[in-house]
Amino acid sequence: MTADQQTKAAKFIELHQRDGAFVIPNPWDVGSARILESLGFEALATTSAGFAFSLGLTDGGVTPEQTLEHCVDMIEATSLPVSADLEKGFSDSPDAVAETIKAAANTGLVGCSIEDYSGDQADPIYDFNHAVDRIAAAVEAVRSLAHDFVLTARSENYLRGRPDLDDTIKRLQAFESAGADVLYAPGLAKLDDIRAVCSAVSRPVNVVMEASKAGFGVAELADAGVKRISVGAIFARAAYGELIRAAKEIAARGTFNFTDDVIGFAELSGYFSKSD
Repeated sequence: MTADQQTKAAKFIELHQRDGAFVIPNPWDVGSARILESLGFEALATTSAGFAFSLGLTDGGVTPEQTLEHCVDMIEATSLPVSADLEKGFSDSPDAVAETIKAAANTGLVGCSIEDYSGDQADPIYDFNHAVDRIAAAVEAVRSLAHDFVLTARSENYLRGRPDLDDTIKRLQAFESAGADVLYAPGLAKLDDIRAVCSAVSRPVNVVMEASKAGFGVAELADAGVKRISVGAIFARAAYGELIRAAKEIAARGTFNFTDDVIGFAELSGYFSKSD
């Protein structure tokens, strides 16, 4: 623990305690992290998928060592509190998840998320009791630390073909009882469902926004009771999407019209010179 890490952790906790909702964007590399800090965001969260894409891998294909090294890079890139997407905690075992929490805290992170997605396509969501045991072990590890650390517990039902609101709420309530600091059910697309989740728990709720078709924004989410809003891999997907569209234009038509809309070299360089 360093004094700087504790200061960042205290700031991260304060963001969850103040009125309204705050947006925690998800950079996928050092450059995107520095840009987001320069634009005034107050905390950052890593994206497992976005980072995997940057290595030419699919989500879930990154090793624990690569993930933790990436966390260090992101922490060193900015002055902001950084929380990490640690997927299932690198293991099925509650004890191993606890060790992951300790390793993550040693990088300088001020928080992380642990999900109940097993990684097994045939049986993608951990059994309820096992899922709760994993979060309980993570909580015990957090409480053993010498500094504050924000644990986010995720119920992955809606991302894994199980859109069961009752079971999702049951899991989040159990994670809250186990001691999780923040609760998160990615994939919720209806404001009424989001409101139901927020009403069913007393801890801060994180919602991820990856689709404009939802028809609601920060104000509506805050009114529904959401405290923290992330964007997952959407920034990385947007960047790679533009690259693919530009490359396809060259390959298919031999034209370079995409250059009309790209950011200026000097403007982009300006974001990075501010962080030198």
